[in-house]
Amino acid sequence: MKAVVYRGPRQVAVEERPDPTIQHPSDAIVRITTTNICGSDLHMYEGRTSVEEGKVLGHENMGIVEAVGAALTRVKVGDRVSVPFNIACGTCRNCISGWTSFCLRTNPTEGMDGAAYGYANMGPYDGGQAEFLRVPYADFNLLDLPAGQEHENDFTMLSDIFPTGWHGTELARMQPGDRVVVYGAGPVGLMAAHSAMIKGASQVYVVDKERDRLDLAGKIGATPVDFSKGDPVEQLMDATDGHGADCGVEAVGYQAHDPSGEEHPELVLDNLIKSVRSSGGIGVVGVYVPEDPGARDEAAKQGRIGFDYGTFFAKGQHMGTGQAPVMRYNRHLRDLIIAGRAQPSFLVSHELPLAEAVEGYDRFDKREAGWTKVLLRP
Repeated sequence: MKAVVYRGPRQVAVEERPDPTIQHPSDAIVRITTTNICGSDLHMYEGRTSVEEGKVLGHENMGIVEAVGAALTRVKVGDRVSVPFNIACGTCRNCISGWTSFCLRTNPTEGMDGAAYGYANMGPYDGGQAEFLRVPYADFNLLDLPAGQEHENDFTMLSDIFPTGWHGTELARMQPGDRVVVYGAGPVGLMAAHSAMIKGASQVYVVDKERDRLDLAGKIGATPVDFSKGDPVEQLMDATDGHGADCGVEAVGYQAHDPSGEEHPELVLDNLIKSVRSSGGIGVVGVYVPEDPGARDEAAKQGRIGFDYGTFFAKGQHMGTGQAPVMRYNRHLRDLIIAGRAQPSFLVSHELPLAEAVEGYDRFDKREAGWTKVLLRP
């Protein structure tokens, strides 16, 4: 099969790789119909993780079941499915508690709970930016989709970014009527804004500096806040009559930077603490890593981010963090799509054949105007 393979900082290649096979009776093989380039893939692409050279990338996957192991009873050949990026066993303590993103059995990497396809430190699993993908524990992990091709560009968001955006609002303990601020208008931030609107936010503010992304936020009814035109905290406090937002979502991560392009890994956390009212909540779904060799200071290289914890404590705020347990949300979000209540495909800008993945990565990484979400079609 053809697959997108990591070859070093800012180097990927479309190569021939062996077709995946059934390795365990609970496996399934999925023929990929759509796989996406995720903003978190760019951390690996830029050489800011420990991902090994030769890794097949891609954790946002959907397709048609091509083969099934002997132990499967629910999943059948021919099923159209969404593949959560979490690889979960379904029976460990965390999975039973609904925290499939922290499965205790699927990742042999020391010190890491939770596994994923094609990602640094998330286990030995190849990704789905390829023609075929092996799915472990398939009866548990795969989400059934209606047969056919309807909603393909919406359903492809169910593997990661739509549930992750929704998770950000859940971690922030958002309630209907809340004023919500989302830092970062990349795909996850836009999904968090879309989720907040669906959940009944009275106002959603989206902070970024890229015009095309801010325009998309405006199109779904959110209020764009351009931090290149002034302090975003001041803009938000002015917009809320000095009260601040009721809760906020961090959808940027450890490579946050100011308008000049200088990195400050604590920047968004600090701004959120200032932007959210006392006793309000913050959901952090932007990626942070235990080690970042490319960081600008020694503490950050060790994953130590010196954010304004004193003010956070003084304001009595609460913060939730971590990878989204996709299965907690994906069935509900699928049904919202089918009912016409959710349209996450609004952010899709480019649909490319898998053979053009190299260009897709390059242009998405450069934040070229109009490149907001890239789908690959094997």
